[in-house]
Amino acid sequence: MIGVLALAGALWGVATLAGAPRAARVAMVGLLLVAVLALQVVLPEGHVLREATGGSAARWLVLLGVLALGAGYWRFVALLKGRARSGTAEAEVAAAAAPGTFGETELRRYARHMVLREIGGPGQKALARARVLVVGAGGLGAPALQYLAAAGIGTIGVIDDDVVEGSNLQRQVIHGDDDIGRAKVFSAADAMTRLNPFITVRPYNRRLTEEIAAELIGEYDLVLDGSDNFATRYLVNAAAAAAKVPLVGGALSQWEGQLSVWDPARGAPCYACVFPEAPAAGLAPSCAEAGVLGPLPGVVGAMMSVEAVKLLAQAGESLRGRLMIYDALYAETRTIAVAPRPGCAVCAPLQGQADGS
Repeated sequence: MIGVLALAGALWGVATLAGAPRAARVAMVGLLLVAVLALQVVLPEGHVLREATGGSAARWLVLLGVLALGAGYWRFVALLKGRARSGTAEAEVAAAAAPGTFGETELRRYARHMVLREIGGPGQKALARARVLVVGAGGLGAPALQYLAAAGIGTIGVIDDDVVEGSNLQRQVIHGDDDIGRAKVFSAADAMTRLNPFITVRPYNRRLTEEIAAELIGEYDLVLDGSDNFATRYLVNAAAAAAKVPLVGGALSQWEGQLSVWDPARGAPCYACVFPEAPAAGLAPSCAEAGVLGPLPGVVGAMMSVEAVKLLAQAGESLRGRLMIYDALYAETRTIAVAPRPGCAVCAPLQGQADGS
């Protein structure tokens, strides 16, 4: 009997080394045991071959019964494990679909945020529940949109009526050469969902106008203004102030960038408090006229997304009441304190009524 079992083990080992599938190995050993059992039944008692293979059919029947029970047990365990894995996968999908909860994939994605004491799980959930509108998908909007998407902002709106041009690609890195001629909002939306499929992107392929500004901004918790003209900046500022929505504003010129958090509903000035009037024509040329350093929008746009994450996660100290100026040419950063302006045409009614949140 020991010799037969040794032969069965040898068959299994050789078949394994030869790369035979498990089912084939089981079949080979099974045929061997069945043949031995047949010898025990067919041959008379005392036969040399019968004695050499165990001498009794009962022993082999007991062994085959034990093996059958073992195989059944492991099959049952495998079935339970399969159902458990399936249930876990279904639970992960359901958890990812539920607002403010994360599946295993998202937990890995946002792990570096969650280990930050200032953000953690509650802060990341706040980001997932947040709705952020970005005005402009150009120089400032491109990096801001990428980092907001990567950070896990749940809903990101982007409004712009422009199309991608070859001259944009020196700095507007969310777009590529194949996107030339496409609407910027759709090019940006595609890039964002490729970067993070767990977010919702709302592209608005149109110019922000007075007719839609108030209603659109009122749908969001936070606005980032990456526009490149004063008319749009003043429009966004007025609508955000009226809706009591914080506004992260940025601007660029050649080698210099600036940003602040305009939030009169919470005690900070609005954009019009600090810049009550647009500069005269020619005093503030556009990027097309004066040029702009390619990486500069990336620096300032990334800073805008940092401010957005901090505000939404309630982490650290924001740029409310401060204007940051970054001079890339001389590697200098200055921060200037700014205050609400009495009699401001935009936010005077809100001054003294800050909610402190």
